[in-house]
Amino acid sequence: MAPPMTRRHQPGTALSGRSGEFADVYDQMGELLNAAFGGLGEELPWVPLADVYETKDAYVIEAELPGVRKDAVDIELEDRELVITGDIVEREGRGLFRRRERRTGRFELRTHLPGEIDPDGVQASLSEGVLTVRVPRSTTERQRRIEISD
Repeated sequence: MAPPMTRRHQPGTALSGRSGEFADVYDQMGELLNAAFGGLGEELPWVPLADVYETKDAYVIEAELPGVRKDAVDIELEDRELVITGDIVEREGRGLFRRRERRTGRFELRTHLPGEIDPDGVQASLSEGVLTVRVPRSTTERQRRIEISD
């Protein structure tokens, strides 16, 4: 079973093969919800595309972050929730946009890992625009015998 991830839509991008009219309605609903509950015009972070899978000894998260430097990404692990955050700043000195699809601004990816993990063995690498985080599974046995007291 794949761990749940939070995904938010970025205005102006396609919604997984859905029509443009539906994407517009989706954007409008997002703006209404953000105005009602989002907090004084603060823009919600977008979620990078990612794959989360497990091997026999680890959970692996691969997130697409093209053009992002490793010092612009923060990775935190609290209990079994992995949080990847960062900010992509827009480059200055560009002319008038004719088409704009690349995302900028704050991003956040959260995923809950379903099993026991070894937080001391977490490894992360960023190569060719893909951030790979490997979270090893715990090697300690959680099962133990319980003695019945008198």
